[in-house]
Amino acid sequence: MTKKVIVTGGNGQDGSYMVEYLLENTDNTVIVAIRRTSQAILSNLKGVLDNPRVKLVTIDLNDVHSITSLVRDERPDYFINFGASAFVPDSWNSPAQVMQTNAISLIHILEAVRQFAPECRVYSSGSSEQWGNVIYTPQDEKHPPRPRSIYGVSKVAAGMICKVYRESYGLYVVHGILLNHESERRQEHYVTRKITKGVARIARAIKDGKPFAPLELGNLDAKRDWSHSADFIDGIWKMINQEEYRTPRLNASVGTDDPNVSRSILHEYVLASGETHSIREFVEKAFSAAGIKGRWDNPMQKPDMEKYAWVPNGAYANLTFLVTVNPTFYRPADVDLLQGNASAARRELGWSPKVSFDQLVERMVRHDLAEVGL
Repeated sequence: MTKKVIVTGGNGQDGSYMVEYLLENTDNTVIVAIRRTSQAILSNLKGVLDNPRVKLVTIDLNDVHSITSLVRDERPDYFINFGASAFVPDSWNSPAQVMQTNAISLIHILEAVRQFAPECRVYSSGSSEQWGNVIYTPQDEKHPPRPRSIYGVSKVAAGMICKVYRESYGLYVVHGILLNHESERRQEHYVTRKITKGVARIARAIKDGKPFAPLELGNLDAKRDWSHSADFIDGIWKMINQEEYRTPRLNASVGTDDPNVSRSILHEYVLASGETHSIREFVEKAFSAAGIKGRWDNPMQKPDMEKYAWVPNGAYANLTFLVTVNPTFYRPADVDLLQGNASAARRELGWSPKVSFDQLVERMVRHDLAEVGL
């Protein structure tokens, strides 16, 4: 029998890739749940909206009735929750709203599943921001939570909520911890897309011989573990169908120290490339992908005075700044280094990322160059 999969945040980066993955790799009906205010933002779904297996519905994750009604009416087999307040800086401006959307709404989802679809498998989106001020690198499933933002706190809370409902009611609910994942579909206020859009804007201005304002960024030395969003979708699907991939008698690396643990025990996995790259390196590769060679300039050796400069034709009299540092983009408490250890997912689920860091940057830049006609 055809199964039903609810995907919240279905028109976002991760949600749209998941919808495409399900249509290509399963025969399931995909219920794409989006905010009513997002109905006009469907560009990520333009290739699938006419598919008869896709059903578009609206949902408000901050409204318990909206969540309960959806689960009661659809009785899904899977509930993949990508809906979230996911822009970390927002958690300093709207901390209560972030907690409501990312944690309290999960309680409403799990309560609805418990009452109306107890066999439904639920995926909760975790984040490396849960680790925060890390104590060892690379970070794995056993790293303790040390968040440095309310966003990180909300994801820690979501993970604990999943644990309680799994242990109290026997629900199949997993909270995956995904390191940074980007794509051509990333919203423009995230730093990676901000960079690639800025590179495209500057490349267009150079091509047209017009002046341009530099791209303004915050902490250039923050290091992250970046992958392409589409690579993580396969890992998520394997995570919520993990008994199909794990061996019958697994010497588990996560969740238990029992060497004879049965595959019936649910595990939660880290998905990551295992590499780390700085914002500074992302900038360099992004401009290089657009054919623009720059150099860092900071004669005063002060972080907030550093600039990435372009010297057209080697004429220093024409030196122009491509990137400048704006301290207003610094976080109140930043996370300096995140690097994931996905060895458990690689070994037990057979998952691995396919797109390298260089390929990720190249794809994002090429997409944004095409958007400006280059």
